[in-house]
Amino acid sequence: MTSSVSLLFGVHAHQPAGNFRSVVDEAHEKSYGPFLRTVYRYPAFRFSAHFSGWLLDHLLTHYPGDMNLLREMVERGQAELFGGGDMEPVLAAIPHRDRVGQLCALSNRLTAAFGSRPTGAWLTERVWEATVVPALADAGLEFVTVDDYHFFCAGLEANELTGYFTTEEDNRRLDLFPISEQLRYRIPFAPAADTVRYLESLAVENQTVASIYFDDIEKFGIWPETHDWVYGKRWLEQFIEGVLSSASVTTSHFGEFRSRHATHGVVYLPTTSYMEMGEWTLPSDRADDFAELIAQHRANGQYDRFKPFLRGGIWRNFLSRYPEANWMHKRMLALSERLHRAPAGTVTSSMINSLYRAQANDGYWHGLFGGIYLPHLRRAVWRSMLDLEHDLDTAVPRFATETLDIDLDGRQETFVRNADVQIVVREDSDAAIVELSSYALRHNFGDTLMRRREHYYRHVARQDETTKIVEGIASAHDRVAFRHEIHAEDLREDARPRASFVDTLTAGMDGGAPSPAYERAGGTDTELGFLATLPGSTVSKTYRLQGRALSVTYLTELDSAGELQTEINLAMPSCDGFLGRLSRDGGVTGGFGSRVDHGSTSELLLEDGVLEGALLIRIQPPACAISGPLHTVSQSEAGFEKIMQALTLNLAWVLPKGHHEIRVTLDFWRDGAVPQTT
Repeated sequence: MTSSVSLLFGVHAHQPAGNFRSVVDEAHEKSYGPFLRTVYRYPAFRFSAHFSGWLLDHLLTHYPGDMNLLREMVERGQAELFGGGDMEPVLAAIPHRDRVGQLCALSNRLTAAFGSRPTGAWLTERVWEATVVPALADAGLEFVTVDDYHFFCAGLEANELTGYFTTEEDNRRLDLFPISEQLRYRIPFAPAADTVRYLESLAVENQTVASIYFDDIEKFGIWPETHDWVYGKRWLEQFIEGVLSSASVTTSHFGEFRSRHATHGVVYLPTTSYMEMGEWTLPSDRADDFAELIAQHRANGQYDRFKPFLRGGIWRNFLSRYPEANWMHKRMLALSERLHRAPAGTVTSSMINSLYRAQANDGYWHGLFGGIYLPHLRRAVWRSMLDLEHDLDTAVPRFATETLDIDLDGRQETFVRNADVQIVVREDSDAAIVELSSYALRHNFGDTLMRRREHYYRHVARQDETTKIVEGIASAHDRVAFRHEIHAEDLREDARPRASFVDTLTAGMDGGAPSPAYERAGGTDTELGFLATLPGSTVSKTYRLQGRALSVTYLTELDSAGELQTEINLAMPSCDGFLGRLSRDGGVTGGFGSRVDHGSTSELLLEDGVLEGALLIRIQPPACAISGPLHTVSQSEAGFEKIMQALTLNLAWVLPKGHHEIRVTLDFWRDGAVPQTT
């Protein structure tokens, strides 16, 4: 038997459902298209590919020529297609029934488009929990790829990972291929010839060993510097030609290798993902400690030895770290339960598709990539949930009010809804609105994000830092770059939630502005009341729905003069772009991205071209109104950047001693029916 290395080479292509058309088109221009056209010229180079469902549909519709090349490569046995969750969910984070449904949906797409049904699956973000095994098996999938790190954490060593292993759960079998981290960091960043020599060095006498690569296709053209490196400087061509001319390296499909070689035996993997994810999912202070621990072991030369025991958090920790992600996730789970309990005749394919889109992973977490920090990704999740909720309410009406702890945070939330609008108020001392949804506009105006410290803020103090590279180009994991200038003020953490109608009241006090400690004080099917008592004053707050409008009424009783302030944080899809503007008295006062002092104001109109709608705010009596953007700092593969999360509107009333009534009304309008301010 001769010594050989069987290269199992796979690429994963994904764009979030609802991503900007320009972003997807640029991704195809720089990566998907040139990659497919390049590998097409080398029929002997066998590879595997995974495309998530929404992206696949987009490419089939808008780039049929390149998709025909992929179809031809499948037909001639060059390309092997992988399945997975249709809208790229983290399978472990959704119910079993939805796991099976999502897996079958993508397999059906691939069968219809390419005449090939997959037997292998891409596991989103390589998030492994044993509970996903039954769903994969029930959907007809026989093997998945996960990181070699997963196996190290189970006690295996690198020299043992020369093939695939088998696991089981609930009497279902699944085979597991370990992706090489060494290859992930070399491809395509190290010189092609060096990478081929590394592959050749893996040969074992009288054995056929598998060397496994499966990673984002975006590394081949979209990541910084990679387009010119991979195509302009011919890295991909050089790599393919080097592999094909090698005497010891051959290319194979995963399914083919599996059919020719026996499993290396049974293995049980712990709950984990790739190592970087373990750092990203930790709270910032713990992530600092984790990074320091890794740095210490790298410095003393013992990192490789102790790496299996250097574990961070698990993917689900993002739901603990980010209450905004947890709220979306628990709302999604509740809608899934409603959908699957609905009478069979009421459930449509559109409802199921809305649920699957709401389960897309991208808006629920954050690491090197924007994730939850990108408002348009969260907005896509909310749009899908509101579409589904509206359809379910039409088919199976629910109660107008409901109180429960849906997000498991120990505090009750009360839903008040009608056919047009839904508000959710968290019953804590702020009694603020945490969800403010218009069904007609398919938008949650409460979809904001608090400013909180992130682990990567430690790099901000080193804005002149550069990455030193000996040869090749830098991976995005190693780059420190800045898209915007970041100041200390940009990193300030929020002390209170970025909700709507977050109040402060000062009356007869020197300094400070205490927040009223509200308690529930009744309500009906259309309204919800709260009452707070402070020294020398009382204030009640009542939310009321009337058609498409929300009114918020304050009744104050003051023993001395004081001031009431409320902060309203509104997710406006135009953010700081040119399609968002504020108007009063018939004239434009500014954009959402500018700080504007409106003075004494009784009416403001917020028009949003991306939303194709507007929000009219009426204020009686007039308030001193100031609006401005809420920015957060996040990181992406392109560097650190400031992103607008919400328009913050501060209203303040100076009140004399005595009784006062204040009312703020929010009226939601679609384009074509937007009123003029007076």
